[in-house]
Amino acid sequence: MSPLKLVRCLLISLVLVASVTGCAGGKKFESTGEYFDDIAITTKVKAFIFDNSKLNLMQINVETYKGIVQLSGFVDSSEIAAKAGDVARTVKGVKKVNNNLVVK
Repeated sequence: MSPLKLVRCLLISLVLVASVTGCAGGKKFESTGEYFDDIAITTKVKAFIFDNSKLNLMQINVETYKGIVQLSGFVDSSEIAAKAGDVARTVKGVKKVNNNLVVK
């Protein structure tokens, strides 16, 4: 194998290794797959809240990190806050719900 081909193969290998390790997750950050899973969970929770006539999506903020859903915002009653938490728990992939909704 010529030295030029050897250098080219080495560079390609290094680029591939760097790109694969760039997708790995850790304790303080998500992997690419976890990020997209969290986007899907957030979207499903928002859709479930939107479908429920007692809940107002404009009052409830939904964020997801590693399968843990955080609900925040201001709602009109404690029943609405509890219902939003219950709705979020029914979504597949949700590990835990932190219900930080505040009754105004």
